[in-house]
Amino acid sequence: MRKYVAELIGTMVLVLMGCGSAVFNHGVGTAAQTLMVAFGFGLSVVAMAYTIGGVSGCHINPAITLGAFLSGRINGKDAGMYILFQIIGAIIGSALLYLIVAFIDEGGASYIASGGYFATKTGSNGCQPGVGITSGLIAETIFTFIFVLVVLGSTESKRKASNFAGLAIGFSLVLVHIVCIPLTGTSVNPARSIGPAIFDAVYGSTAALGQLWIFIVGPLAGGALASFVWKFIRNNSKRNA
Repeated sequence: MRKYVAELIGTMVLVLMGCGSAVFNHGVGTAAQTLMVAFGFGLSVVAMAYTIGGVSGCHINPAITLGAFLSGRINGKDAGMYILFQIIGAIIGSALLYLIVAFIDEGGASYIASGGYFATKTGSNGCQPGVGITSGLIAETIFTFIFVLVVLGSTESKRKASNFAGLAIGFSLVLVHIVCIPLTGTSVNPARSIGPAIFDAVYGSTAALGQLWIFIVGPLAGGALASFVWKFIRNNSKRNA
């Protein structure tokens, strides 16, 4: 149970800090906000990797858990429980963010996102202006593939650089966000999208829920593809060793 609770806490922190960076830095300008959100998510992963990594492996992302399962690193029961607790953690993180925003005078706080480009009051995902559903789905699949491939490669037990895996993973997430935020707001994590979408509906908008399938299907497909590619690379490298 400890590792499941660790996944819950880690995902809660990721959503609270990452989505919070999108909500509370809305008025700083497009370029600055992109970097702040990117580092908000990336540094959250770094912090949690060195906090709960020794307990659960710090997946805090169903796409990573799926990749780990298909790579043979985690059994089916643990994979299912990880994903369940990750989603619960994301909902709790979104609830805390909702609670904070509820007690802020939005009229006097220009930094609160009111919708449109990048983020809503919850940091929910959505295809950005000019980006179609197909483009958004492709982007989420590709960038999740890259991210999960980094995770699988940097956490391979026999790699000498494994002590620095948290940094590699966190900064790869920063990189993914810098490129993908203008496309979809960047999810690459179904749990991260589910929590904010639910509270977007509480605010009266169903737009995020309407596109939520993109941020579930795309990341899971990318995570699965990453596991297959990593197994191919790893097995070939062993034969050539």
